[in-house]
Amino acid sequence: MLDDLDRGLIHALHIDGRATFTGIAAVLGVSAQTVARRYARLRTEASLRVVGLTDPHQAGRTQWLVRLTAAARSAQDIARALVRRPDTSWVKLASGGTEIVAVVHAPTDASGAGSLLLHDIPRTGGITAVSAHCLLHMYLGGPTNWRRSADALDAEQVRVLRERADSGYPGVPRQPGPGDAELLAALERDGRAGQGELARVTRWSPATVARRLADLRAGGALFFDVEVDAGLFGVNTRALLWMSVRPADLDRVATALSDHDELAFVAATTGPTNLVAQALCRDPADLHRYLTQRLGSLTAVHTLESSPVLRNLKAASPSLTGLPTRVGERGRREPGTGAA
Repeated sequence: MLDDLDRGLIHALHIDGRATFTGIAAVLGVSAQTVARRYARLRTEASLRVVGLTDPHQAGRTQWLVRLTAAARSAQDIARALVRRPDTSWVKLASGGTEIVAVVHAPTDASGAGSLLLHDIPRTGGITAVSAHCLLHMYLGGPTNWRRSADALDAEQVRVLRERADSGYPGVPRQPGPGDAELLAALERDGRAGQGELARVTRWSPATVARRLADLRAGGALFFDVEVDAGLFGVNTRALLWMSVRPADLDRVATALSDHDELAFVAATTGPTNLVAQALCRDPADLHRYLTQRLGSLTAVHTLESSPVLRNLKAASPSLTGLPTRVGERGRREPGTGAA
């Protein structure tokens, strides 16, 4: 399990994924060397990774939550194939290992016709059922952290970190463009890549890199997520919750759910169910209490399907490179949500 320093470091990275070790150390009251050692250990032992992600709407992408049912003998191979694709994130094995759930990123415009969603999946052998749900609005996830992974620092420590996140450039809000592709791809691999490394990748000057980062962050086009094994926060039971809510009540219910500490992700979707959430609980009894008491008190939820998540094979970033060299069997990365 994590100690107070580990939790403080993770919370600090949620606030500013690119905060320097010196800046984090000053807030936590330890040396920069101690913070660097803890960060390296968490990278190795807890699958910790900071990733830079773009807002899908500003980047011209639509996210689809795809559910696949596959024969038991082929489910893991199909899931691993999805993990390797650059247009997927949040690949999970669920429901006894025969259901695969993944987020697919497709262009919003007509060029998305050749995407995995519409072209590749139906022709993959071993798949017996497919359903796709367009993510219409995210209430919890993305840049919004899962509360239980970001509750270690007090208000003053949070204020200091947020003030130090100012790069020195005023930042002019801008949407990602074709010229930002190399920068964004590098940050998907490692959100803490240094200015020098980003300058080499983009062939820009370090000052230009800093200015582009400030511009993209200013308008929320770029944010930083923290991938870490939620098991270290006492989570041993995970479940996807597929709910049906009357459209007139959808916004109210989803907003209420986004305040539940047990949930790391809440989104409105298309399909026979119109609201999906991910629950992170201590054990099955804890999940049962949540479903019957807190969630059960929301009478506007007409139907509920709970799908246990067995393994998370891919987390928030579509890129696999930049992961720690050794990932333990636990290897379950949860967002600072952040799931999408």
